[in-house]
Parts: sequence; C-alpha cells; structure tokens
Amino acid sequence: MDYHSYSRDDANGRPISRDVSLTDILISKGVQELNLISAIVALGEATAHIALILQNYVDHTYAGSQNSSGDEQLHLDIACDNAVFRSIRDSFVFEVAASEETPAETDVGRTATNDDGPLYSVGFDPLDGSSIIDANFSVGSIFGIWPGKGLLGRTGREQVASAVSIYGPRTTFIIALPSKSRDVNHCGDIVFEVTLVKDHTRWEVSRDDVVLEPSKKVFAPGNLRATNDNSDYDALVRHWIRERYTLRYSGGMVPDVYHMFAKSGGVFSNVSSTKARAKLRLLYEVAPVGLLVECAGGMTTHESEDTSVLDLVIDDLDKRLGVCFGSKDEVQTYKEFMFK
Repeated sequence: MDYHSYSRDDANGRPISRDVSLTDILISKGVQELNLISAIVALGEATAHIALILQNYVDHTYAGSQNSSGDEQLHLDIACDNAVFRSIRDSFVFEVAASEETPAETDVGRTATNDDGPLYSVGFDPLDGSSIIDANFSVGSIFGIWPGKGLLGRTGREQVASAVSIYGPRTTFIIALPSKSRDVNHCGDIVFEVTLVKDHTRWEVSRDDVVLEPSKKVFAPGNLRATNDNSDYDALVRHWIRERYTLRYSGGMVPDVYHMFAKSGGVFSNVSSTKARAKLRLLYEVAPVGLLVECAGGMTTHESEDTSVLDLVIDDLDKRLGVCFGSKDEVQTYKEFMFK
C-alpha cells in the first residue's frame, strides 16, 4: 500500500497535498510551533492511511494475539496501528509513542537536541470500535500529544493538542488546541473539524468552531450492563428516559462522543460496577477525548470522584476508569445522581 501523501493541482494549476492543506489550516488557527504543526499533520496522514485501509480491508480475521484489554486483535487493528507508527516516525518530531495495540513507551527514532525544537510524545488508540466494524458502523482513532519525552506521570491537562478521527460516510478529523498552543492573536481554547475531500487529496475545514452548549437532552449510556448492580447509575439512566432524552448510542466511544460535537451537546457516560468493570484507558482514550470536550466548553469527570479527567495522573499505561463527558449542565446532573 502506498503511504505517501499524493497531490492534485488546484484551479490555478498549483499542487496541493494533504499535508500542505492541513498545515495552512493549523497556521490559520494560530499554531506557531512548526514541530507541533508537523505532529498534528502526521496524525492527519495516519488518518488518511487508515481510511484507505478500512475501505479496502474486507477480511476481518483475528491475528491470534490480544491487546492490553485482553481483546482478540484483528489483523485490521494491527494494520491501523502500524499505519500510525509509520506516520509518526516519518514526521521526525516524536520521541515516544504508545498505543492500545502496542502498550509500551516505544522509542520512535528521535532524541531531542538543542537544534531540533520541541519534540513530543503521543498516546493513541488506532482503531476505536473494532468490535462494531463487522456491522459497518462508524469507527475512529484517538490521539493525545504531550510535550517532551515520556507519557507516564503526566496528566491530560499537559497535552498540547488532541484529536479524534472518525471513519464513516466521510473521513473527518476533529482537533483540540488549548490556548497555550496558540499565538497571542488567537485567544482561548478551540476545537475545529476538518474533512478529507477531493478523493482524499486535501483537508478542508468543515466545522470552524465546535462548541458544546450547556444543556442538550441527548444521551449515550455506555456499559449499560452496570445498571444491574450499580443502583445510582440505574437511577440516572431512568432519569434520562423519564425526561425524554434522545438516545444516541452505537457501542463505540468515538462515534458516540463525536455525535455530541456534531449536535453541539449531550452527555456520554461509561460507568463501572462490581460485575461490569471499567474498560476505557486514561492514556489512549479518556485524556485525549477529555481535552476535546473541555476545549469545546464542556465538562468531564471521573465516574466516582468530582475530578476532571484531565487532572488524573497517568501512573500506568493501562490505567482504566469510568467517565462522564458532555455539556456542563448534563454532567452536573450526572454528579447529582452519582456523587451522594
């Protein structure tokens, strides 16, 4: 498979490639640090490669190995993981990477010197939702970028950017930039979406400023089996039903959270119980998505502590937890039911 970015001429006969189009967009959003631009562009390239893999991968066979969750790995999981590692190595701006499929701090070929400019570390889930892909549901990728070398001992709030890709009728890439990653002329946090267009040859902005409204009656109750032995969660779900919330749940974290960004609000929960343990990982899933939610004006919380997920320390690459993400008023309602 060809992993190189290919280009097409614009109306004036000038070649425009995917990496150039995304670079221009990031500069317009106030990103000045060239290495950070290169890091995000590399993840955009990984997204384009995975989209191509998914379009052409029809043999959903198991590889005979397990990931850190104990789930059987598809050959597809491994192919997507390899695509991301190839893109980040080719960018020359990352020192360390770890993923759900490769759950170790992995040297990706760079060691910082005084002449390099800042380098980064990345934690990612290359294919979120592989358990629902047989039904041809939308699936996604999740990326978190931290400054410097290493992922252990960090918090989500230290991220300089995060992003989520979703592969469905369109291939889209939603990016969170906290204010510290933008120049002085671009104040505040921002979340925006770009979409692959023109036969996947370039990115265009499809949502310029994604904002989560304070309240929206849309819910996605993950790990619903936990209501069987978690009475507080059971009461909360019954509240959502009684108040006539709209259910939007696919069984994949990325499409369910992405729906909130598309509709400007809602609530996503994934709560554990004694018999239904937490599965979401802080590094690969929770921290990157948490940054997106909070940069869009939403709120996040640990399932049983009144603490933003961005303030939790990544003391284990496989650290798992329950969470609630979404519109501020909706997450506050979650807290009223769950924190008694």
